Amino acid sequence: MAQNPQAAASALEIDRLATQLAKDPHSKAFMPLAEEYGKVGMWQEAAAVLEDGLKLYPGFITAMVALGRAYDQMGQATKAKAILEESVKVSPENLRAHRTLIKIYQNQGMKESALLSCAVILAVNPRDEEALSVQAALGGSLTQKKEIERSKPANPVTIAPPAQEMSTAPDQSATMVDARENASADAPSQSPTVKETDLTLQDRTGERLVALEQDFPGADSELVPAQSPQDGAVAQLEAWLRAIELRRQDRDATNEPQTKTS
Repeated sequence: MAQNPQAAASALEIDRLATQLAKDPHSKAFMPLAEEYGKVGMWQEAAAVLEDGLKLYPGFITAMVALGRAYDQMGQATKAKAILEESVKVSPENLRAHRTLIKIYQNQGMKESALLSCAVILAVNPRDEEALSVQAALGGSLTQKKEIERSKPANPVTIAPPAQEMSTAPDQSATMVDARENASADAPSQSPTVKETDLTLQDRTGERLVALEQDFPGADSELVPAQSPQDGAVAQLEAWLRAIELRRQDRDATNEPQTKTS
């Protein structure tokens, strides 16, 4: 019941505007007449009225946007997109044009263009629910997508060092091996010196012991047991020295009475 009075009112308004336009073809009454046609779903009549009006008023942005919407409702997406894109070139912030373009861009898979239209709407009204919903469905704002693309390397390539640097730069593993070889090479050069010193001391000590033994053949070699080659040689030498001292004392004691007697 409620729709019948509304439809009747629209019909009366359409008749009035159509009569006015017929009387004055140059009147801008074609715009409200096209809107009334759209309210009752008469899109072909609306498109015809708008086309005639734009012939008289080319560049009339409101009429261009209305015609693009009429084309879209009629399923003529190519015509709708062409005239709406032309209208936003003249009026970039026309929200009605961008809303229809978003729908067309989504249907044609033009996500970046749809996000661009969303950005225009949200710049005017950041809380626009329709634009926010479309933006979320398309995976975020165009600015965020561009920032993500910029952060990604275009062609990730592993850069090798120059040939000269590769040839001259010491390898860490090779350096460790060289260090070990140097350490092993240095170790024998020190150990023979110590051993040679010990052997030299032993040889010299042995030579002295032999000489003392020749001078004092009665010395007992078992007085001091050898604990190590070097310590044993020193202890043996001390033992020989004590033995020599004792023999000298005995000899002096023996010779002293003979000297007094003579």
